[in-house]
Amino acid sequence: MSCSTSAIKRYQPCRPSCLAVFLAWMFLVCDLQADPWTEASHHYSEKSGLRIHYAAMGQGPLVLLIHGFPDFWYTWRDQMQALSRSYRVVAMDQRGYNLSDQPEAKEAYEMSYLVKDVLGVIEAEGVTEATLVGHDWGGAVAWQVAIRHPEVTRNLIILNLPHPNGLMRELTVNETQRQHSAYAQTLKYGSHSDPKVFFGQAMTPRHLAGWVKESEVRDRYIEAFERSSMSGMIAYYQQNYPELPPPRAGSETLALPVTTKVQAPVLIFHGLEDQALHPSGLNQTWEWLEAEMTLMTLPGAGHFVHRDKASVVSSTMLTWLEAHHSTQ
Repeated sequence: MSCSTSAIKRYQPCRPSCLAVFLAWMFLVCDLQADPWTEASHHYSEKSGLRIHYAAMGQGPLVLLIHGFPDFWYTWRDQMQALSRSYRVVAMDQRGYNLSDQPEAKEAYEMSYLVKDVLGVIEAEGVTEATLVGHDWGGAVAWQVAIRHPEVTRNLIILNLPHPNGLMRELTVNETQRQHSAYAQTLKYGSHSDPKVFFGQAMTPRHLAGWVKESEVRDRYIEAFERSSMSGMIAYYQQNYPELPPPRAGSETLALPVTTKVQAPVLIFHGLEDQALHPSGLNQTWEWLEAEMTLMTLPGAGHFVHRDKASVVSSTMLTWLEAHHSTQ
């Protein structure tokens, strides 16, 4: 739909109030069509010693979006469109990906460094707190920022990544989750420099972008992955994915790590068709939280829930954030 004024001229006979409503509708439609690929501004944080790239839209309280594997900042395009009308929405490239720096040492991808990257982006934006939104490895990082740095975490939104205690429990007692994590163990224990096989195929930019449904967007992903570090992507698993514990039955007496409870309100989305993370990992999450938790499970959505159910996820985020910003 064109956003030119020529379409408006046909409505000149309307009363001013009618015209005002029509104009508001027109601008809303145009705003929803604004593609972050062309509309976002681009920035870098260097707080952590690396250049961390992020794309930004809008003004208001900071919402920081953290992607997972294999992905980059553009995965959040629908959420950026929806939230940028009320918030400063920032989507970062995690280290190793796309336009962010890509250290060679696998030790540089240990969780403490990933957390520092997030803190650096918040500081680069000139604020002291943010709503953190994380998917997959971005969810793992967001959980850890909230646990280790409650002072910067205003709200926490997690997509398809259980609390670390929930994941460890399921890796121990849930045979389905153990099977789902076989790919992660392959990446974790393989050689750091050898070519990788990911779900039966060579780990190439084209294969990694195969999950992207839109052909024109897939080309952007392939270009982003060509700029990325394959060894860096693998290092996330090598440095941070839990060791596969010996299997056991029952979780009643299972000793889990003692962690600081998350202080911020939490919203969790989980696509129930996820082939990597079993939804039972969400059980008892409330035991590791100090504030309220809202859980939305989405039948028909897979691991990339924010893409499979983009409009539902975006509208729910917006409604939830509006409620929580008005009460904090």
